[in-house]
Amino acid sequence: MNQWDLFLAPYKQAVDELKIKLKGLRKQYDVSEQASPIEFVTGRVKPMTSIIDKANKRRIPFDRLHEEMYDIAGLRVMCQFVDDIDVVVDLLRQREDFRVVEERDYINNTKQSGYRSYHVIIAYPIETLSGGTEILAEIQIRTLAMNFWATIEHTLRYKYDGDYPPQIQHRLERAAEAAYLLDEEMSEIKEEIQEAQKYYSKKRAKKHDND
Repeated sequence: MNQWDLFLAPYKQAVDELKIKLKGLRKQYDVSEQASPIEFVTGRVKPMTSIIDKANKRRIPFDRLHEEMYDIAGLRVMCQFVDDIDVVVDLLRQREDFRVVEERDYINNTKQSGYRSYHVIIAYPIETLSGGTEILAEIQIRTLAMNFWATIEHTLRYKYDGDYPPQIQHRLERAAEAAYLLDEEMSEIKEEIQEAQKYYSKKRAKKHDND
């Protein structure tokens, strides 16, 4: 195993464990027949090339990556509604298996690009062959609409290296506004949607039992 594999192994372990724990939260809501604030969870470890690029841009020495790069391990929690984001953040604050280091609210403080999301940076304890350590990880909580916009913007940012042509910038801003309005509209009929989902789930379960 090379040095990068050794360096990234604890981060991969952290992502795997956190995905199980966060998905477990959703399962608890399902079992108790409550509407879950969590739609689904994804996670990844930043690729080596991305780590190197970011370290160079931010002038982070490689022997300081562990302390200064907080998003090598990254997770995303998707929510159906904006209100669910606050619920998820509160759940993270209450947990005793990691500690919250920093919070960044890009929903009430939207980035100029239109980016909206809530970031929670945590210190997560990991047991390794050489002993215990803490891994910094970033958990992004956002709605499905926010995630759609962010995914497209991320792809375009790589293509144009962040320097968008005016027409692309304008369309991104319009798309961000459209995503915001979609979230607002869905929040207005949240109870109706959740009732329909509950009815559909029961109907599907009944059909499964009869098959």
